[in-house]
Amino acid sequence: MTDPEAIEVEAALDLRVDPVAEAEGYRHMLLGVLGDRDPAHTQADLADQLEEVVKEAGPRLRTRPIPGEWSVMEVLAHILDAEIVLAGRYRWILAQDEPPLIGYDQDLWVERLHDPGEDPAEMLAMLRVLKRSHLALWARTSPSDRARVGIHSERGPESFDLSFRLMSGHGLFHLGQMRRTLAQVARSPLSD
Repeated sequence: MTDPEAIEVEAALDLRVDPVAEAEGYRHMLLGVLGDRDPAHTQADLADQLEEVVKEAGPRLRTRPIPGEWSVMEVLAHILDAEIVLAGRYRWILAQDEPPLIGYDQDLWVERLHDPGEDPAEMLAMLRVLKRSHLALWARTSPSDRARVGIHSERGPESFDLSFRLMSGHGLFHLGQMRRTLAQVARSPLSD
């Protein structure tokens, strides 16, 4: 990401937005993070950018900046979880007429579905496979397919197009979170 893009992303962030209680604010934030960037290109580049942060984190990969905040590894786990969830949502939207799209508790998914010793390389490999699948699905859909909607349990109607763009902003948002987390933990001494 170039410096002007990083500034745009930082300007769009509002870390106080609750994705459930402030659904429209959350959508606006993620779309603001994406800005005018192409959502497919943004998603195609994400895994490489995540891999760079994971490598840079080194021994601080699993260090939380403060109690109750996610480590770089836990943010990566959340990004992977979201990609898994969207794999179903995209397909429900395209295959069914206005299907229900259930929300999920991201903290519980990270806490209960991921092991502290999980291999980040395996997580990144799975993320790359999912991204390739979703990008191929995006490339072969028509404008009318992209306009199809599902009914999100927390946010109401969401089209395939909107879901895809939100996911692009989501990836950038959490990439920024990983970088901020790493900067915070890099200032503190390593503990045993």
